[in-house]
Amino acid sequence: MRPYQPYQYVTLRCVPRVEREEFVNVGVVLHCPAEDFLGVRSAVDPARLRALHAAVDVDAVRAALEMVDKVCRGEAHAGFGVGVRATAYGSRAEKDDPSTRFGFLKAPRSTVVQPGPVHGGVTADPARTLEHLLECLVL
Repeated sequence: MRPYQPYQYVTLRCVPRVEREEFVNVGVVLHCPAEDFLGVRSAVDPARLRALHAAVDVDAVRAALEMVDKVCRGEAHAGFGVGVRATAYGSRAEKDDPSTRFGFLKAPRSTVVQPGPVHGGVTADPARTLEHLLECLVL
């Protein structure tokens, strides 16, 4: 059996009308640095989303979740600022690794798909834990 390692996760929330602050969980992003694991699992239930706002763009929600998946896999993060960053002390090269990508994904934003608060735990199998969190928090 593999040893238990710490992980962090955020739920992804669909907030069709930001001003009302109502949401439906549509995904989970889990990061386990010791296993070099960053993954997302999502499930969209159009009826649940439309219960909050009849005109919600379900395809746009799915597209946002697909972009999160691409960021997790390292396929889309480059377009979100990886390169050289200016700092108060000069410039530094920005890393593109799972920790950096998780930092980007967990950052608060006012969009239709938003991350919730960061939570943590320990796991011996990050992929299985991600599936469990999806079942408990989204489905």
